[in-house]
Amino acid sequence: MFIGICGSICAGKRTIASYLADHHGFTHLYLQSPPPSDSSSSCQDDTLPSSADSSALIASSSSSPPSTPPEHTFSCPEALLDYVTRSWRSRFVTTDIPNSEVLSLYSRRPFFLLISVDAPILVRFKRYRALHAHAEASLESFLALSDGDLYSPGPQNLMTLISSAAIRLLNTSSSLAHLYATLGTLDLLNPDRLRPSWDAYFMALASLAAQRSNCMKRRVGCVVVRDKRVISTGYNGTPRGLQNCGEGGCGRCNTGEGSGHGLATCLCIHAEENALLEAGRERVGGRAVLYCDTCPCLTCSIKIVQVGIEEVVYSQGYSMDGETAGVFMAAGVKLRQFVPPANGLIHLEKLDLK
Repeated sequence: MFIGICGSICAGKRTIASYLADHHGFTHLYLQSPPPSDSSSSCQDDTLPSSADSSALIASSSSSPPSTPPEHTFSCPEALLDYVTRSWRSRFVTTDIPNSEVLSLYSRRPFFLLISVDAPILVRFKRYRALHAHAEASLESFLALSDGDLYSPGPQNLMTLISSAAIRLLNTSSSLAHLYATLGTLDLLNPDRLRPSWDAYFMALASLAAQRSNCMKRRVGCVVVRDKRVISTGYNGTPRGLQNCGEGGCGRCNTGEGSGHGLATCLCIHAEENALLEAGRERVGGRAVLYCDTCPCLTCSIKIVQVGIEEVVYSQGYSMDGETAGVFMAAGVKLRQFVPPANGLIHLEKLDLK
């Protein structure tokens, strides 16, 4: 596994790299010359979280890149990537991603994962002042430094890198212990982050199908699978030949009926129904699994049972989950919820550490 970490000035990228090295056996790799985007700030590489009781720890952290063994420092990104590729079963981390071209180079490898880290500007300014106590930096000068780093024109634009990250950490942790504890809850090394599991793959297809929905109430997508092969897909909306729900085709959906109410007057075919109609009982056969981004309603559940689906996997709950679960239990259909590892923007301060 090869993890790249990018982040704004004093957000914590090198601290997170140290966490991976100390707690998960990652080897920190460096480029020989400082990346151009880092030349304006010596603090970007050292961002231990600050608090009143940890200021001494922060002050002891050097703001210059640490000395590293020659075998872990490389003259160019290509050499670094070649080294990682030859030992791809090992764990590596780098904070040296100077521009989007280097990111594109690293991203070609199926074992690469990009993580970004950021923090509110005042939090980062306080960390900067703690690390540079001798420098009387004003907030205005720090803002100029930060903006130049984040929004510089050309491939060195840090916001381009941050927006490309699969995991975007908001690091407002007030101590090193809290930061490490929250990182430990994220399951960063989950292999599903590199190559989606079958559940993640088929649920992503269901979510993609949902984007075609024209229903005014909610978008729902569904995929029917047998032996890890897609049999059919479906999304909810009015039947073929009728005006789309989003254009006023279904009176029930357009009058704001509550969830689960007025279904008898609804003209929209549910995603599960569309997928089952497309497949038919003969194509579904045995061993079929239905993936739906929303738990099926009671009406769909009896049709799912009738057509011979053996398992239903859903992502989001619905108002009829209890009734649906009861039908499936009575019919011997397995029902389970798919919960993927956390991606996107993650506020570390708000994570449940229990």
